[in-house]
Amino acid sequence: MPTKVQYMSDQAVLHVRGRVLVGPEDVRDELWVVDGRISYDRPAGARDVRTVEGWALPGLVDAHCHVGLDAHGPVPEDVSEKQALTDRDAGTLLIRDAGSPSDTRWIDDRDDLPKIIRAGRHIARTRRYIRNYAWEIEPDDLVAYVAQEARRGDGWVKLVGDWIDREVGDLSACWPRQAVQAAIAEAHRLGARVTAHCFAEDSLRDLVEAGIDCVEHATGLTEETIPLFAERGVAIVPTLVNIATFPRLADGGESRFPRWSAHMRRLYERRYDTVRAAYDAGIPVYVGTDAGGTLPHGLVAAEVAELVTAGIPVVEALSAATWAAHDWLRRPGLEEGAAADLVVYETDPRADVRVLAAPRRVILNGRAVA
Repeated sequence: MPTKVQYMSDQAVLHVRGRVLVGPEDVRDELWVVDGRISYDRPAGARDVRTVEGWALPGLVDAHCHVGLDAHGPVPEDVSEKQALTDRDAGTLLIRDAGSPSDTRWIDDRDDLPKIIRAGRHIARTRRYIRNYAWEIEPDDLVAYVAQEARRGDGWVKLVGDWIDREVGDLSACWPRQAVQAAIAEAHRLGARVTAHCFAEDSLRDLVEAGIDCVEHATGLTEETIPLFAERGVAIVPTLVNIATFPRLADGGESRFPRWSAHMRRLYERRYDTVRAAYDAGIPVYVGTDAGGTLPHGLVAAEVAELVTAGIPVVEALSAATWAAHDWLRRPGLEEGAAADLVVYETDPRADVRVLAAPRRVILNGRAVA
């Protein structure tokens, strides 16, 4: 059980007043930040009290983000820092870094940068992913590389489940079922969860039946696989702000890979229907932007708005970036004694998620940083 925060007389105290959205149905009038941690008891004898007013949420979660990566591969630390600062200033205070070739452990020593849960480096089939991003291997080595990244990461491993096969001229699965089954079992043995990049349809059944925990993008979900995901409790992170780029990608590949281009357009055209059908079936849906490859950072508010456009109720879309996302990633939200990571808004984001794009105050580790 969390312990009550003890007030330190030589510390400034931050008072957040208005409406504190501890959970979808748990709304309080105020909280106190004492020595960088949350308290719901007014500290006795506080001398230096600074008040912030508005609607407070737990720090937003981007569950598919790549700090340390751009379109060409790993980036220098100063670029990684700018990426993390951009996310922070947009209200993202917890990131699941879904694959990066850069070592970003130095960020853990910075109390002014978001907290990161790493999935290690992508693991892809040889010549079946973006150059300089992934370990590119063959199926016989998959278990060993999954074990390596499970030990390097923070409880997650990232596979590339499908990609364009140039001989076929279309998206196709990257791994034999037996290989992913053994690899996922090894990750689970080591205490890590596994997620996979998947655009198309044909890799999904094998991955889910092999025991995968999450699928990124998941544009290939169908009437046949949606019930399977729901039954197994496999989460999806749709990254709709990334799926919006599919028409441009399709146009660029039209001359060489017309079959692939047509497939990408179909996936794009049904994207909202796919996400809504997944939600309606009970599949857990979380917010992720896929920032850091070709997309800019700081898009978390746009992704929440995209989930609403897809037909997910506002409070559920908000939860996918806050309360539910913190629970899924096993990190505390606005709990007594937790690190004070929160975002304050002018108006109620449950009434209009567009307010997420304009934080009034971002508070990280108890300090106003933006």
